[in-house]
Amino acid sequence: MGNYLVIITVTGITLFGLIKGVNVFDAFLEGARDGLKTAVGIIPSLTALTLCVSALRSSGAIDALGQAATPIIGMAGIPSETLPLMLIRPISGSGALSVLKGVFDSCGPDSAAGRIASVMMGSTETTFYTMTVYFGSVGIKKTGCTIPAALTADLTGMIIAALTVHLTM
Repeated sequence: MGNYLVIITVTGITLFGLIKGVNVFDAFLEGARDGLKTAVGIIPSLTALTLCVSALRSSGAIDALGQAATPIIGMAGIPSETLPLMLIRPISGSGALSVLKGVFDSCGPDSAAGRIASVMMGSTETTFYTMTVYFGSVGIKKTGCTIPAALTADLTGMIIAALTVHLTM
């Protein structure tokens, strides 16, 4: 069904453009050219973000921060096994998936930690990656209150994920 939807959508857009008198092929090429310029423009930001994530993971900073915060999250009913996920999720989606797999391997996917980690993955965003891509693509350098607001939303999502899983188990 998905394959048919793609061809129906492309055909519909093409027909609509032709009806409106738009040179569809030229418009497509112009859009592709703009998309390529955007992609090239955000490469430096993505490279810096990837370097920072790698440095944090390999230096052990995430593990040290996790050990320091374990007593605090324990009081909130959040398993300590999910703490690395809470720290890496706003930074890296692929890193968060790796941490999630680690939670599954050590605790099991049906454990409280596994369920909470799963809901956290679905309830939060890779904040810094998303901001890098979207702000970088339009040239925004000053983010204002965006980072604190987004990180507050991520933390809220993680706390509510734990609460929801505890209530439904």
